[in-house]
Amino acid sequence: MDYKMTLTDEQKAILDGVKGETMAKVMKTLVMYGDAFGAEKMVPVTSTKGHLVTSFGLKVMAPVYDLMDQLIEGGAVSGQKFSVDPKPLDPNVPAGFLENFVFNKFMYSMQNSYDAQLSKLGLADTDAYTCTCYMDEVGNKPKKGDILSWAESSAVVYANSVLGAKCNRNSGIIELFGSIVGYVPYFGLLTDEGRKATWIIEVKTESKPEAQILGSAIGMKVMEDVPYIKGLDKWLGTELTDDVCSYLKDFGAATASNGAVGLYHIENLTPEAVEQGENLVAPGAKVYVIDDAELKRVKDSYPVMWKDKNGAPALCFVGCPHLSLAQLNEWTENVAAALKKNGLKKVTVPTVFTAAPGVIEEFNKTPNAGVLKGTGVVLSYICPLMYMNNPLCKKKRVITNSNKLRTYTTSRYYTSDEILEEITRGAK
Repeated sequence: MDYKMTLTDEQKAILDGVKGETMAKVMKTLVMYGDAFGAEKMVPVTSTKGHLVTSFGLKVMAPVYDLMDQLIEGGAVSGQKFSVDPKPLDPNVPAGFLENFVFNKFMYSMQNSYDAQLSKLGLADTDAYTCTCYMDEVGNKPKKGDILSWAESSAVVYANSVLGAKCNRNSGIIELFGSIVGYVPYFGLLTDEGRKATWIIEVKTESKPEAQILGSAIGMKVMEDVPYIKGLDKWLGTELTDDVCSYLKDFGAATASNGAVGLYHIENLTPEAVEQGENLVAPGAKVYVIDDAELKRVKDSYPVMWKDKNGAPALCFVGCPHLSLAQLNEWTENVAAALKKNGLKKVTVPTVFTAAPGVIEEFNKTPNAGVLKGTGVVLSYICPLMYMNNPLCKKKRVITNSNKLRTYTTSRYYTSDEILEEITRGAK
């Protein structure tokens, strides 16, 4: 094939079929992908694990299942183990008879067979289903400078920004191909130039901004560009503590879903910003000032897609991306305290907290596990977005503190404080 980038002898050999026809096709796809984005070369994937975005066994994805079979039969399985996004189904999550019928018979009827394919391709283990694969409890946390072949926008932006790893916003399947062949095209966020900020964000709020709304505002403004954020360290400090990382997880997911941000720098806090400071800012960078009025404007702009806009919530999701262990404990304690204050024993809106299986396992070892169960909140490993893709669930009045879930579904955005008030108060 004709290609523009420079390949090593080993890469050329793979392309020429030394590792089989299937592997050659995988390499050819990556070379064509790299050429489309002007990549100058291919570079080795250096992380220990990959991450796939496609975790759901939708019946309509027959071409994907055929492709997976071809890869398995051709011996083109992943050269590194991988984690994958959350599963779409959990019998413990509230759903009516018809909703479950649609889930199991029409939407995710291929889930079991697809899970088996993922295992053959290199799935790390049966608990490796989460959008927050970088959590300590999950075991897929790349090191600073690692080259990744990941998809899942919220994981990519976290790895790039908070961990200092390097990964482009890959699409589904492309990320698997990079893990299979062990190389990815060198362009975009893998390059020093591509990691420079073309926006300066000046945070000038009177209090700590809500992570989801701040991320939303920045994402909608800069789109796929890289922002350098000033003033946020006033509220977050200069250490990447568990609480700060949880904040940045949610903030980054909002920038990635309300825009297409794959990397952000926070002055005095994120690794590259600490090392390089304003040298990360490209000449001619634009400036965007965010104050409390701007955050209110952004929040007020969110559409309400419920048929009955004044109806009471029927379901609440917290944990998109999946909650950290620190967040699970904080939410449990806050819900229990609010219920006690209001003279209630259980939440008044059916509520689901979602987290990675590994995080749930650790949480279940704590006294708070019993406390949370007592409140009536369901703790699950699913992807709320996959739940909301059910046409019948779209009609539900669902509330969430996730800007990602709000953006991609009919759910309605509430701040975390508003969510807490809504699910712990009695009848109006």
